[in-house]
Amino acid sequence: MLVVGSGQSGCQIAEELHEAGREVFLACGRAPWAPRRLGERDLVWWAVETGFLDAPVSSLPSPSARLLANVQATGSGGGHDLHYRTLRKMGVTLLGHFLGADGHRARFAPDLGESVAWGDQRNAQLMGLVRKVVAERGLSRPEIAEPEPFDGGGPEEVNLRGFGAVVYSGGFRPDYESWVRIPGAFDELGFPIHDEGASTVVPGLYFVGVHFLRKRKSSNFIGVGEDATIVARQIAAGQASPAA
Repeated sequence: MLVVGSGQSGCQIAEELHEAGREVFLACGRAPWAPRRLGERDLVWWAVETGFLDAPVSSLPSPSARLLANVQATGSGGGHDLHYRTLRKMGVTLLGHFLGADGHRARFAPDLGESVAWGDQRNAQLMGLVRKVVAERGLSRPEIAEPEPFDGGGPEEVNLRGFGAVVYSGGFRPDYESWVRIPGAFDELGFPIHDEGASTVVPGLYFVGVHFLRKRKSSNFIGVGEDATIVARQIAAGQASPAA
């Protein structure tokens, strides 16, 4: 089985296929990772308490960073670490990012090591936030292990004869304009042009649940309510009569 795409979904699919007895190859791109638990607390607790999920769009290095993958992790079996190192240890063959296929020959870039190093850098940034909140609050300092050395070598070509399936899990880009057909209401990446969820192009057009609408958590259950409250108040204010 070949899985193309290595965000949360791709890693989880690769693990499940491996556990089902399949020989799995995973085409890897750039994705952040983190331990599922630090000390006695879950990764999500740390993501909330460190402010990681509250990071606004303005904190990103570029607008295109909104398209980056979510942190590699899984909740399966109560939650455990799931990233490139754990997948390789269990027997999944890791590859660079998918370049294309000619007949039954699939080609992959020699960039696996670079992708893993990029993920390690993102992990280091998140662990820096953990150390900061621990120091500020006087919390018990969790053990934070350094990433194990990683050999970035991997096959650059795979013969697909004998493979049962190829699973694509490369994520998606916004495509609101294909059904909200209002020219100029979306930016070059497909995201709404707005202020606090209210379109700045079309009066009366609002958005909730969009990835990175206001913050990193905007498209998650843990964060969408905050945005919905702001948008609902704007709608209510706009519909209020002068006498009100």
